[in-house]
Amino acid sequence: MVLRLGHRAARDKRISTHCALVARALGAETLIYTGQRDSEMEASVRKLSAQWGGKFRIEHAASWRKALKDFKGGKIHLTMYGLPVQQKISEIRKQKNLLIIIGGEKVPMEVYHAVDWNVSVTSQPHSEVAALAIFLYEFFGGKTPDFGKAERRIIPQKAGKRFA
Repeated sequence: MVLRLGHRAARDKRISTHCALVARALGAETLIYTGQRDSEMEASVRKLSAQWGGKFRIEHAASWRKALKDFKGGKIHLTMYGLPVQQKISEIRKQKNLLIIIGGEKVPMEVYHAVDWNVSVTSQPHSEVAALAIFLYEFFGGKTPDFGKAERRIIPQKAGKRFA
């Protein structure tokens, strides 16, 4: 499960949508976002999920504090200030239930203290989309989920685009 902090509808629509798409494509089952409720973004993600398969959910939470407090399982905050993912990934994989927290606007220091791990994919400025993609790829060992019988799927080929 991914928790996206501080969505601002006018400013973050694309970036939050990309967080949801990366989460879905690389194996997360749910993205919960906080900040402004954005029914248009939710509908877009739900439509894509219905067409491309899988059981991905997107939800809005009024309070990130409550979402973080109520979650039962390991809590990971992806931040460039954390310990390198390569050092912590084996330990994190032992958890059965995970909440991966990604920022939007400035992340409150309270988040850094409320999690089990502050993990970085690099100690350089980068986007939450990149951090989430790299973390999930590492966590699942490069394996992607089975999306079942989707309306649409890509048929890999050397050049061009082909859908089934």
